[in-house]
Amino acid sequence: MLREIWLVFRRDLTVSMRIPAWIFIGIMQPMLYLVLFGPLLEPLVANTPGFPPGNAWAILTPALVVQMALFGMFAGFGILAELRTGALERMRVTPVRRIALLLGKVANYALQLLVQSLIILVLALVAFDLSAPFWGVVLALIIALLMGITLASAGYATALLLKSEEAFIPLLNTILLPVLLLSGILIPITSGLAPDWLYTISQINPFRHIVDADRSAFRGDYTMDGLLTGSIVLLIMAVLAVWWGARTFARENA
Repeated sequence: MLREIWLVFRRDLTVSMRIPAWIFIGIMQPMLYLVLFGPLLEPLVANTPGFPPGNAWAILTPALVVQMALFGMFAGFGILAELRTGALERMRVTPVRRIALLLGKVANYALQLLVQSLIILVLALVAFDLSAPFWGVVLALIIALLMGITLASAGYATALLLKSEEAFIPLLNTILLPVLLLSGILIPITSGLAPDWLYTISQINPFRHIVDADRSAFRGDYTMDGLLTGSIVLLIMAVLAVWWGARTFARENA
């Protein structure tokens, strides 16, 4: 099956490389947050109690990497285009396993996410006061990549179920906006900053715990308190999303 995954990955990577501008288009929003919002966050972190440890860049940068992973559901647009052009149907008649179709496409998205994340990290290191341990950054990237795989799998499954851009776009906006706001990506939602009702609601959001784990890894906090909850939540979500995606690929392409 590894060879089948490689073939699908190589085919999708070839298609992606024909329009490499998409890599930079995908990082425009987090780059703007880094450049335009980061300086505003610096005095807030210094003068407002309730922020997690670290300076503004150690708080914002890993969250922006997670934000790019969160938008992995938009990968489903690629499947809708292949459905419309018949490319997915042509792949369906090949002997490639359906789970290999999913994992090959997800691997291509994960590679793009890795490149985008490295660009953001290099910008934060070169242009701003970002300081983070090497292995903490590596662990934070692994967390973000696993989250990207999770969201891309869910995006592919959702797109295959809906089969319509007109339905897919409003659904993503409805889901991702509250998830983004309640995950504390831009401003951490802590008990010292947020009102009790907002803090309680954010605790229900699983992505909030993943963002917290990514920030903990970035500042070198490898303790159970820093990483355990977010890591467990992410692993469960990843297994469920890949299972759902593979099952949907098999059913919709039967």
